[in-house]
Amino acid sequence: MLFPDDKCKYPPEQISYAKRVSDILMQTHKTRPKACVITFGCQQNVNDSERIKGMLYTCGYDMTDTPEIADFIIFNTCAVRGHAEDRVYGNVGATKKYKKENKDLIVAVCGCMAQQETVAEKFKNSYPYVNMVFGTQVLYRLPEFIYKVLTTKKRVYELSLDNKEIVEDIPTLRDGSIKGFVPIMYGCDNFCTYCIVPYVRGRERSRSSEEILKEIKQMVDAGYKEIMLLGQNVNSYGKGLKEDINFAKLLRKINAVEGDFLIRFMTSHPKDCTKELIDTIAECEKVERHLHLPFQSGSDRILKRMNRHYDSEKYLSLINLAKQKIPDVTFTSDIIVGFPGETYEDFVCTAELVKKVEFLSLFTFIYSPRTGTPAAVMEDNVSREEKGKWFTELLKVQEPIGIKKEKEFIGKTFRVLTEQKAKEEGMLEGKTSNGITVEFSGNEELIGTFQNVNIEKYENGLKGSLI
Repeated sequence: MLFPDDKCKYPPEQISYAKRVSDILMQTHKTRPKACVITFGCQQNVNDSERIKGMLYTCGYDMTDTPEIADFIIFNTCAVRGHAEDRVYGNVGATKKYKKENKDLIVAVCGCMAQQETVAEKFKNSYPYVNMVFGTQVLYRLPEFIYKVLTTKKRVYELSLDNKEIVEDIPTLRDGSIKGFVPIMYGCDNFCTYCIVPYVRGRERSRSSEEILKEIKQMVDAGYKEIMLLGQNVNSYGKGLKEDINFAKLLRKINAVEGDFLIRFMTSHPKDCTKELIDTIAECEKVERHLHLPFQSGSDRILKRMNRHYDSEKYLSLINLAKQKIPDVTFTSDIIVGFPGETYEDFVCTAELVKKVEFLSLFTFIYSPRTGTPAAVMEDNVSREEKGKWFTELLKVQEPIGIKKEKEFIGKTFRVLTEQKAKEEGMLEGKTSNGITVEFSGNEELIGTFQNVNIEKYENGLKGSLI
């Protein structure tokens, strides 16, 4: 939805600001001005950027991927790792020359990185050409911020983090037409010692199931075939809501929505992964047969230092239960290598757990300290070079396992969502409900449809043919 109707819950004052901004832009530009949204980080940020684009569109902007020709550039930032922050500073710095060429250009920085007080102050003091800096919980006020910049020429600086109510019906301009994101909750209460998210996203707040179902029904009616449910910890969905609901019950409600579509979700926290959830995945035909379940470390000592609230035994018990209950289930995970205080013996525990679970793939990172988190001040005596060696060793452990897991599906037939053309001429690419990528020959008209594909061989990935 881009233009709110009478039943819209998007704040009326923001609708009014959007109309006033649109009127100003019509008077100052011969054609609709261009806006460029540059996104860093996770799927939640991508979804936030879709909402940013929706608000910008209602304000009178058209979208462009080329910052050089834009009249409005906004950076939606990530604070999870240092590398992402460095890239943001470099990209924001590049807009200085654009400002010289277009004195009316508006530059904005928002998102998790901007929510950090020290970072926001840096943008405020060292980047005078940045017109607005705002945090994660005031995203919906973008029309208001643009209006203030246009009418007062003053900079906007807003980092409020006390919005307990979730603002619904924010105008949204989605990037795709086959796969789409639906946030079911925001924030996190876990306070893992390495993670900045609770400090920049705030505490857990769940959307009502009514609002979630309304958005999903709209997407299914529009032809979306894959719905990705988002949350910092989807497994804790429902806490604080008046209705009797948890994540497993929400999945059953979504599964009952009429239409042919696939339900995916991330990210799950092992401490809140229950037998009820695993049974629900097994029993709901639209829910993916895949679990992205980050374990971060195979060492119980390190897990305790991370404040993860589970041990390797509990994690393995969840994996084994899922293997028993869910046919052809696959697993992926996140791993941090070189956490402060980690020894090589701790790292070996991680590598051994990888061998036991047999993940389809892994998202592996060398520990990156985040200022403001407890881990950032923990003693860390292992060099970056040594951590790099452990990282390489873990990749060598996982690579043959991933290939082995894919080859296990040769000879089986899967229902595949055809997503796009493959690199090879005449081939298409899609994913099964358990997250396996398959290439097969077919006409482009099949993109966006489900097809039954028989997996025949492995050649740098799985190849199959239409049934």
